[in-house]
Amino acid sequence: MHPIALVTGGGGGLGAAICELAGRKGYQVVVADQHLDTARAVAANIPGARPEALDVTREAEVEALLDRLEVAPALVVNNAGIGRFGPLMDMPLEQFESVLRVNLLSCFIVGRACARRMAPRGSGSIVNITSINSITPGPGAGAYPAAQAGLARMTEQMAIEWGPLGLRVNAVAPGFIDAGLSAPFFANTSVREMRGRAVPTRRLGLPMDIAQAVMFLASDEASYINGHELVVDGGVVSSLLAQLPREPAQR
Repeated sequence: MHPIALVTGGGGGLGAAICELAGRKGYQVVVADQHLDTARAVAANIPGARPEALDVTREAEVEALLDRLEVAPALVVNNAGIGRFGPLMDMPLEQFESVLRVNLLSCFIVGRACARRMAPRGSGSIVNITSINSITPGPGAGAYPAAQAGLARMTEQMAIEWGPLGLRVNAVAPGFIDAGLSAPFFANTSVREMRGRAVPTRRLGLPMDIAQAVMFLASDEASYINGHELVVDGGVVSSLLAQLPREPAQR
């Protein structure tokens, strides 16, 4: 039997790329998404994959899905997320709360339920998808930076508590990725070009860049990595000083 990889938000964007690569790496992929039709579309292109409808904020749905699996997942990728962007002063409370529920609380619900099933086996890997907004906020980002920063710290908490049980919990922090929540933003050609030039590697990231980072953290090659947030951003977070005006003699 192939090991199971459960990917939330697997119906598109980063999740679809993660599902595709996990399938190529020999996992039986569970493509979990709130929208069953998109999960089915992704699963149709991955041999042996199974699509599942899942609201990650509902504990009963998460437990029911895991109960349907033959064995506990070997890999869990908490990728489901939403953005409700705009100025904090104008943001309705329900929008702020919805981002916290989907981007942070759901990772606790899914992560804990999976860890309880992984622990008796003594092995398993959980990878949480955060963002460079977990490190630095941006104007108009709403609750997104707070949720992602909380997820980064929760990743560390899970790692120190579950590491002795044989589990590893890490995170991947994407930068400017041309997919998922950023896709509408980068539909603007001028924004695409401007952002691409601002990245030290001079390009936007691709979904497969993130998928490859996830699969590395899940692999045996990363067996001594636990509680780490791997930034995959082409150098954006490290390039602040390069973006500031400087005297010619300092160049």
